[in-house]
Amino acid sequence: MNGLPMASVLPVALPGTPADRLSALFDAHHDRLYRLARRLAPNADDALDLVQETFLKAARSPTSVPLGLTNEEAWLVRVLINIRRDQWRKTTVRKRHDREMSRSTNVDNHQEAVFMARATVWRALDALTPRRRAIVVMHELEGLTIPAIASLLGISAITVRWHLSMGRRDLARVLRPQMGETNGNR
Repeated sequence: MNGLPMASVLPVALPGTPADRLSALFDAHHDRLYRLARRLAPNADDALDLVQETFLKAARSPTSVPLGLTNEEAWLVRVLINIRRDQWRKTTVRKRHDREMSRSTNVDNHQEAVFMARATVWRALDALTPRRRAIVVMHELEGLTIPAIASLLGISAITVRWHLSMGRRDLARVLRPQMGETNGNR
């Protein structure tokens, strides 16, 4: 040999067991990977988790880690960055999913509220006499004018107005408790 001690030639020679190799990888690259992870992760704990995941991947497949200090570092850095990229993707997908779920929940809640309101109004309409219910439905829901309703039913416009007025009053009385109002409120 040329007089140099063996340990100073390369810090990562081919140790005997996979555990020795992993230990040598950790000793040689931990600080560099942590500094990179600290720049990529929002806090120190997440950075440590990134480094740990990187070395776990190396431990799971030690034969895929190339030999040589530079090649090892490049492989470990690429693994760390890929792990962080996957975390970003998962976060993005979760946020998008949460937004879509909140939108669909709001739509579902809105649709449910509309259905409940319609059911309540139809129950209230059922409490009216048939003629009043017909006049209220034709005027309020179908948009027919008072003279048109009078012509269709063969009654005077004044009678249509009276039934419409009484029907609205009866509906208000029936719907008031469901709206959370007492009978004395108007």
